[in-house]
Amino acid sequence: IAMATGHVFHLQPCENSSAMSQNGYLEDSSCFKNDMDDTSEVREESLGDEAFDTVNSSIVSGESIRFFVNVNLEMQPSKSGSEETSGGCVLLHTSRKYLKLKNFGEEIRARRDLDGFLAQASIILDETATSLDDVLRTMLSRFAQDPNHTEPDCNLDLLMAKLFTDAGAPMEGKVHLLSDTIQGVTATVTGVQYQQSWLCIICTMKALQKRHVCISRLVRPQNWGENSCEVRFVILVLAPPKMKSTKTAMEVARTFATMFSDITFRQKLLKTRTEEEFKEALVHQRQLLTMVMPGMKEYSIFSLHAHKHPQPPKCTDFVPFGKGIREDIMRRFPVYPLDFTDGIIGKSKAVGKYITTTLFLYFACLLPTIAFGSLNDENTNGAIDVQKTIAGQSIGGLLYALFSGQPLVILLTTAPLAIYIQVIRVICDDYDLDFNSFYAWTGLWNSLFLALYAFLNLSLVMSLFKRSTEEIIALFISITFLLDAVKGMVKIFWKYYYGHHYYTKRTSSLVSLLGVSTSLNTSLHTTLNTSFLASPTELAMTGSPSATHSGRATAVLSLLIMLGTLWLGYTLYQFKKSPYLHQCVRETLSDCALPIAVLTFSLISSYGFREIEMSKFRYNPSENLFEVAQIHSLSLGAIGSAMGLGFLLSLLFFIEQNLVAALVNAPENRLVKGTAYHWDLLLLAIINTGLSLFGLPWIHAAYPHSPLHVRALALVEERVENGHIYETIVNVKETRLTSLGASVLVGLSLLLLPFPLQWIPKPVLYGLFLYIALTSLDGNQLFSRVALLLKEQTSYPPTHYIRRVPQRKIHYFTGLQVLQLLLLCAFGMSSLPYMKMIFPLIMIAMIPIRYNLLPRIIEAKYLDAMDAEHRP
Repeated sequence: IAMATGHVFHLQPCENSSAMSQNGYLEDSSCFKNDMDDTSEVREESLGDEAFDTVNSSIVSGESIRFFVNVNLEMQPSKSGSEETSGGCVLLHTSRKYLKLKNFGEEIRARRDLDGFLAQASIILDETATSLDDVLRTMLSRFAQDPNHTEPDCNLDLLMAKLFTDAGAPMEGKVHLLSDTIQGVTATVTGVQYQQSWLCIICTMKALQKRHVCISRLVRPQNWGENSCEVRFVILVLAPPKMKSTKTAMEVARTFATMFSDITFRQKLLKTRTEEEFKEALVHQRQLLTMVMPGMKEYSIFSLHAHKHPQPPKCTDFVPFGKGIREDIMRRFPVYPLDFTDGIIGKSKAVGKYITTTLFLYFACLLPTIAFGSLNDENTNGAIDVQKTIAGQSIGGLLYALFSGQPLVILLTTAPLAIYIQVIRVICDDYDLDFNSFYAWTGLWNSLFLALYAFLNLSLVMSLFKRSTEEIIALFISITFLLDAVKGMVKIFWKYYYGHHYYTKRTSSLVSLLGVSTSLNTSLHTTLNTSFLASPTELAMTGSPSATHSGRATAVLSLLIMLGTLWLGYTLYQFKKSPYLHQCVRETLSDCALPIAVLTFSLISSYGFREIEMSKFRYNPSENLFEVAQIHSLSLGAIGSAMGLGFLLSLLFFIEQNLVAALVNAPENRLVKGTAYHWDLLLLAIINTGLSLFGLPWIHAAYPHSPLHVRALALVEERVENGHIYETIVNVKETRLTSLGASVLVGLSLLLLPFPLQWIPKPVLYGLFLYIALTSLDGNQLFSRVALLLKEQTSYPPTHYIRRVPQRKIHYFTGLQVLQLLLLCAFGMSSLPYMKMIFPLIMIAMIPIRYNLLPRIIEAKYLDAMDAEHRP
């Protein structure tokens, strides 16, 4: 406590328990000791009552533990009135939070912090100063004298003042406390027990150019107040405020605080005689922490969760025929009724969320279905049209929603399937085969192989797909969405902006140059691949030559409609993060973002600019919607050829279904009702058997519809870590009602053909593709790491891989993933249809690349860390 004379006192433990009253204020002069004169005592009577009004000592409680270091009071002349009543009282804001011990085995920066300190060590042994102020001044003076720690723009007096709370405070009633500290604590049955033999002090200042660490060992334990009654070690950490997230003053302090939290290590430091011995003890402690981190081993295993290195399945795992299917049914059947009642009956009702999610799924499924139906209509000369595609989508979706083990997975017909259908049509034309019969046999062989995969438990093989592999495919799908929208808009511009004649001459060369032919979507994961862009022929047929405005106005309006759909949809999707309106209204608008955007710009295009011709999808009504194929009309040779196509198609279905299901069942989604990979694969085979016989398009699990479905039903919580906001899923409503309702609405949409569904112009669909591409990037770690190449290091988020993996290794791994992504694009976006058919084999080849090639370039522990789930 600073007197008018400038003397500094420190709180000492009182021998008499009566020295402290119930409110925590000191009441006995024997509890004070003058650092300026150790032999003198200060009497309580000389201070007066007003002195104790400014000493805000506290008692340790379960909710508040105050750390007092030095308390300075400047005695002012006696005042009258309100000033005397207030006693110079000031307000002090205290904030506390727990920090995790640093994991020296996983966080690479921990070792580098210590290496940097040892290279330019600032160690003070046997410090004789007794006051905290004097100890800190000595440590700062060491900085000023050391040529390795030159800071020309730093004022030591300002730096000293920055360490305490009274910097810039009013003269009356200054409270002299350390501003930012770290101490070790242990929770006991009686409260919180402090490690009082060491103290880590943190300070940030703009004038500093680099980080500094100084360690001072005191000759004798010093009593610097409550929770610091026997301090022997002081660690001072200085750093500029703008640093990379893993290099901040807090992170450096956490490194040294973790080391000093070990009492055995502190005892070893007390026995050292020279700085070299002190350094050797630090190095030895680092080695011990790297090998075995107390309290962190369990956390490390848990953090890797399901993304840890799996053991390859053994041959015996596939022998019990149908074992996986039986286990899936036993796991899911007991909770089957809950799939219909959760959110409807009980306390936590979510009827509103179910309605908005159903509307989202309806539009997200219907529009691509219309697009692929129009494309199939053109490729098959009307054998599979929009009506059949909608009917197949509705029937397959209903059956899967009712009987699947994981109803959150959404089934759709996709671009790769449209390509397979086109190849089948070409083969039938070349060899004069009946399309419906050959199509049915290909689908039947595909279903047979899928059933065999299910009964032989082959879904266990998908455990070898790591998170990094899944995200490569997911990013590939996002790219195809983007390129599909660009391709469609380019076609519109060539036709309407530059004229139809110029368009027909240049379209093929332009599309070849861009490499975005219809095959763009050949990514297995291109599930929702909205490559549902129509072909040039379709565009030519869409607009009448006698249209009033078929020129540049159409092209420009199409571009604005596409961008407007994207802008409105994504703005409403992010609206839940804004401060406007009530929280329920924000969530509703966010959940209905896609329907609102599609309907709004469809109305703007159809009514606001009705005089301008817009490109619409092709529609030819079917005479017979359900017609059984004559499968007996084919020869044995044709049936054998269909078997080859069916096998390749089954690989596509197998990988697509299991990968999407794995993304839905990811640990971060916190699903609790269990998985059913084998049963769902068998159900998929049964559904596609019926679709094949009636000439309806095949369907399989769709990305990103399925993860977006989970997201729409999730309760999401935002958490802040070092200034970065993370969204964490708290729980998910696992229900069948949303996918069931969406499938029913898709079936009822047959009544809306051709009017009013043809009011939806293609630019709106292209905007939908951009919306899906953009929203599917959320949580994609590969995209985040690619973005790091464009960011300043100080803006890096404190993710788990930033902490555990050297920055160079992170960029190496990202580059290798990008190379794999380019390989997928080379095959998936090839203009050769037969080359796209072997795309599933390329995806399977990524397994040995991840397990055999990458560990030769990057250590396995770093690969596993980057494949792990982020845990703050």
